[in-house]
Amino acid sequence: MNPSYKNRIVAAISYIESNLTETLNLDLIAHHCHFSPFHFHRVFRGIMNETLSNYVARKRLEKAIHLLVFKKDSSITNIAFDCGFSSSANFAKSVKKYFGYSPSEIRSPQHNESSNLGDILLKYGKNFRPSELYPSQLEGALSNKFPLNVKLRHYANKRFCKIASKGGYEPESLFKAWDTLIHWGECNGVAKESQFRLAWAHDNPAVTPIAKCRYDASIEITDDIKVAEPFSVVNLPKGDYAVIYVKGSAEDVNQAQMSLFSNWLPSSGYEPDDLPMLERYLNDVRLEGVIESEIMLKLKQLS
Repeated sequence: MNPSYKNRIVAAISYIESNLTETLNLDLIAHHCHFSPFHFHRVFRGIMNETLSNYVARKRLEKAIHLLVFKKDSSITNIAFDCGFSSSANFAKSVKKYFGYSPSEIRSPQHNESSNLGDILLKYGKNFRPSELYPSQLEGALSNKFPLNVKLRHYANKRFCKIASKGGYEPESLFKAWDTLIHWGECNGVAKESQFRLAWAHDNPAVTPIAKCRYDASIEITDDIKVAEPFSVVNLPKGDYAVIYVKGSAEDVNQAQMSLFSNWLPSSGYEPDDLPMLERYLNDVRLEGVIESEIMLKLKQLS
């Protein structure tokens, strides 16, 4: 991909996700990214394999699901406005149409639920079940295996080289991204056994179709290492992070992440900062059959 186009699309995505409460249209976003609206519409669709309007609508709905699950003190009407909907009625209709469940059904899921026919299934083949958004730790199933031992850790600013997984969270695509990056690191003097490997998981696969999930593999590098396409530089900002050690299956990791939000965060005095969920990998799952990692969530004081 042309680096200029890539940077503009990245800027568009960042702008959209930071302004989901506001009115977003093609002209506004195109102007922000220095594209003509006519060309930007085609460039965005060509790169993202999704129209701009569809992307904005999908991200609003995905944000809404997380607020419904993790912001129990917020009314459905307030969440509707926080996600850019004009009314709670329009919000409820859109949620039901896309996910197959109403906002109230998502807040109080049935454990024996079956998949409903929503647009997420018709468009992407995503089998959405609200109960998957609620950690099994609430029933004690995971707590005995992995007690939720959250540690607060302060990190200084770190510089990373990253590469995106072209196939979202598809395992073959993830492994290809990591193999490419690890080899690049070795060629640039970053020994394989000493690499600080960090995954940037931008989306929740319980809500977002796997192929649409954005995932970046990254390793820490020093300031003197030069980075060129298809790689790019990303900085881990200094600050406080909640850290959980997990060793187990992908489902164990997912449940620990959900429990961090459901069980620990509400009484912690913190709220999530703007970074996505991070995972520091400590092993190669292909060799050991299990994932050994540290889940990392950047924090800020609750306002």
